[in-house]
Amino acid sequence: MNSIKDLVRPNIRLLEPYSSARDEFSGTEGVFLDANENPFGNLNRYPDPNQTELKKALADLKNIPAENIFIGNGSDEPIDLLFRIFCTPEKDRILLCPPTYGMYEVAANINAIEALRIPLTNDFQLDLDAIKRVNDAEQIKLIFLCSPNNPTGNTLNDVEAVLQFFKGIVVVDEAYIDFSTNPSFIEKLSVYPNLVILQTFSKAWGLASVRVGMAYASTEIISLMNKVKPPYNVSKLNQDAALEALKNSATIQTQTEAIIAERKTLEQALVQLNCVRKIYPSDANFCLVEVDNAPALYTYLIERNIITRNRHSVVNNCIRITIGTATENQRLIDALNTY
Repeated sequence: MNSIKDLVRPNIRLLEPYSSARDEFSGTEGVFLDANENPFGNLNRYPDPNQTELKKALADLKNIPAENIFIGNGSDEPIDLLFRIFCTPEKDRILLCPPTYGMYEVAANINAIEALRIPLTNDFQLDLDAIKRVNDAEQIKLIFLCSPNNPTGNTLNDVEAVLQFFKGIVVVDEAYIDFSTNPSFIEKLSVYPNLVILQTFSKAWGLASVRVGMAYASTEIISLMNKVKPPYNVSKLNQDAALEALKNSATIQTQTEAIIAERKTLEQALVQLNCVRKIYPSDANFCLVEVDNAPALYTYLIERNIITRNRHSVVNNCIRITIGTATENQRLIDALNTY
C-alpha cells in the first residue's frame, strides 16, 4: 500500500483544525464563560466534542485503544470525512463493488469524485482479479467493501486478500456485523494501517433515530478524521443514548439472537411460497428475496400496509425484507400466502 501521508490531500496535511472552547478546556466543573452559551437551562452547554466517555466505553467493549475510534453523526459522516481527507475533487477515484450500499456513490458524487465499478460475481462475491487489474492501473484512493453486504446480506469472503494488495484505503462497512457469526475486522487493525472499519448503533443496538456511527482505524487516520470533523458533531443527547445502550448490552444481545432466530424462521416460511424464486443467504437482519415480479409484489404489500424495499433496480426481481417481530413476520407470510 501507499503511505497514509502520501494518500492524504495536500491541503488536509497543512490544515490547522478548528479548536472549540471545549477542546481548550475539557473539565466538567467551573463557571463556564468561554463558549458563548446561554447560562440557563438543562441543554444549554455544548457536548464533549471528543465523545470521551463514549469512546472509553467502546474501547472496553471492542478491546482496542480509544485513540483508534472516531464517533460520527451517523455512519455517513465518517464516509464523507474519508472523501474530504483522501480524495481531491475531479481528480481522484474510488472503487465500488455493486450491488452495494448506495450512499457510497452519492457521497462520491457530492464530492465530485469518479466512482469506478467492479460488480460482484454471480454469487455476490468480490472479483479479485478485476480489482487487482484496476488497482495496478489506476490511482484509487478508496475502496468500499460492505460485509455483510447491503442489499445482498452475504459476507464477502476475500476482504483480507484485498487488504494485502490494495494501494489505497480499504473501508470495510460492518453495519450488520452483529448479526453474523464472522469476526469483525477490528482484530486486524494492527496488521493493516490502510484499514478503516465502519460500524453503527442504528442496527443491532436499536438506535437508528439517534444517528451515532463509528469508524475504527489507525491512530493516524483517526487523527485526520478528528482534524476535519465539525466541532460538536455528536449531541449530548445522542452520546447519552449510546452510552445507555452499552450499559444494557446483555439485553441487546438477547434481541439480536431473537432477530437471527426470526430470520431463519422467515426464510423457512418464504421458501414454501409459490411467488418466491430464491432466498439469498444472509448474515444480516434482512433477507434478499427473488420473486416473480418484484414491483408488483412490492405494490401488493404496500396496499396491505406492509412495507418492504423494492430492489428490482439493483438486483433483478428482488425485494429486501427486514426481519421484524414474530407477529410482523407472520403478517407478511399471511399476506404472501394470498398473493
